[in-house]
Amino acid sequence: MTAAAEVRTVRVTVTDAWDQVVLTLPPEATVADLKREALARALGRPAVAEDYVVKLRGALVLDESRTPAALGAGANVPFIVLPARRRPVR
Repeated sequence: MTAAAEVRTVRVTVTDAWDQVVLTLPPEATVADLKREALARALGRPAVAEDYVVKLRGALVLDESRTPAALGAGANVPFIVLPARRRPVR
């Protein structure tokens, strides 16, 4: 197996920034790693990862210690990172 086949490319939309980032992850990277990296790239500042949740195909990812491959995410599958709590509208 080649090194290119071992990495996984995913798209992550961070709703706080209304930005989509493309991440290339090693096979052992977890959903928590994906969330931290996407927040850092999209927001350009440190963010508390616990204040955000990850969705895949509309469903909340409850166990962020799993890998995207274990969740059945293929190449270029979109993830969404959004705040864990709703924010009030003024």
